[in-house]
Amino acid sequence: MATNPLQFLQQVRSETAKVHWPTRKEVVTTTIMVFVMAAITSLFFFLVDRIIQFGLLAVLGLGG
Repeated sequence: MATNPLQFLQQVRSETAKVHWPTRKEVVTTTIMVFVMAAITSLFFFLVDRIIQFGLLAVLGLGG
């Protein structure tokens, strides 16, 4: 079903009006949560990497 450009733009405008746009507070809150979760995740993987490194060095006898 082909629509002309004017109908298409009207449909786009209609659908855009149905979107729930977040408030500034919601955007700031979710952005902070993303940074916090990224920091926690990076810390977790850093610690796991150090534990694996320690274990490998101990097994291979390279530990001081």
